[in-house]
Amino acid sequence: MKKLSAFLVAALLFEFGGQAVRQVTGVELFPALDSVAFAAEERKRRKARRVPNISEMTFRRLAQAQELMDLKEYDAALEVLAEMERRSRRYNGNEMGQVYSMFAFIMFSKENNAGTIRYYEKVLQHWDDITEGLEHGTMYSLAQLYFVEEEYQRSLDMMDRWLQKKADFGDDPGPNPRYFMGQVHYAMKDYPGATEQIEIAIAMAEARDMVPIKENWWQLLRFLYFEQDNWDRVLEILHVLVRDYPKRDYWVQLAGVYGQEGYEREQILAMEVAHAGGYLDRERDVLNYGGLLMQEEVPYRAAKWIQEGFDDELVESTAKNLQSLGQAYQIAQDVDDAIPVLEEAGTLSDDGEIYSRLSQLYLEKDQYKKCTDAADNALEKGVDREYNTEIVLGMCLFNRDRLTQARKTFVTARRHARVDKNESVERICNQWITYIDRDRIRRDQLAKAEADFVG
Repeated sequence: MKKLSAFLVAALLFEFGGQAVRQVTGVELFPALDSVAFAAEERKRRKARRVPNISEMTFRRLAQAQELMDLKEYDAALEVLAEMERRSRRYNGNEMGQVYSMFAFIMFSKENNAGTIRYYEKVLQHWDDITEGLEHGTMYSLAQLYFVEEEYQRSLDMMDRWLQKKADFGDDPGPNPRYFMGQVHYAMKDYPGATEQIEIAIAMAEARDMVPIKENWWQLLRFLYFEQDNWDRVLEILHVLVRDYPKRDYWVQLAGVYGQEGYEREQILAMEVAHAGGYLDRERDVLNYGGLLMQEEVPYRAAKWIQEGFDDELVESTAKNLQSLGQAYQIAQDVDDAIPVLEEAGTLSDDGEIYSRLSQLYLEKDQYKKCTDAADNALEKGVDREYNTEIVLGMCLFNRDRLTQARKTFVTARRHARVDKNESVERICNQWITYIDRDRIRRDQLAKAEADFVG
């Protein structure tokens, strides 16, 4: 009889509550009360609730139902329990608490959450005749089931009752129930309430040296502060995550938030550390880091880093990506490397900006025919502020001794600049037009003088 009593108390009163819910739903739960040993220890510390005894005949009937449950013959077990329920007047409150607890477990095994809730609620109707362990475990399981069924307020109300019961009983349940309550508030989209509960859970865990704190706790808290636009706290949590759970996403997010909040230096340092740690292993990481390096006025490093991304096949050879590489080389004044990259980008794109950039590079290298071809391509495909490209085109035409075409190009550029109210560009165009006109006069005078000399 002793062995049977221990088995029933351990298996029926405690495990069929929280542990079963945890295994099937995946919801993170506070572990169910351990076993008879726990209950015995509690009785040493305080006077346990006096409950009616369970008769030998009742034990046998419960054991019969348990054996059928172990064999997963749930319908047969239900028949045994239903017969006991029909004769409920024969049993005291403690015995019926056991019956309803087993009913609840079978309902749960059949994935009948509504039935599970109904029978757990019946268990609590006998709260003054059942052990504190069964009462507390049932309450906690009900809170979890309410949560699964999206009855969030009932879940919170039950958790409040459960916490009060634990406090009255002198128990310290630890941080896990608070995290669970945070999950419920989160599901209700009550982000301040969720934040408060999870902060309490983390503080309790830290006070108990339960470190490092679980990663998913920090993840949820980070999201909550993100939704509340509390960026200082988001940064603090990301600092914890990159320290305790260093991953690519956390480093990239840390750099991103730094950039958003205007901490450019910290942003580049975060990316530097991520790069050194080997976390920048995606195309966008390579390009973002390259962009930051250009922003920090180290374009040659940016170009080499992006080039390494191409070489390692992390970066796809698209027009946009090649343009980024070519731009980095150009800003670094490495024209020889920039030109072939932008030439390849131009063949892959209908974007006139690439050819506009190429025309500038050809001009720098005194390749005036290529310059005019690239500028013509750029204007044909379309560019923003076309007068900038037209000025380059006019300069290349001038250097090819195409003065008439050059002058027309500068006149067109001046007109476009005037429409855009860009007085600086308009002034440059006027200077070129004046220079070309004077150069023509000079050339005409030279030609006339030479003709007179020959004549």
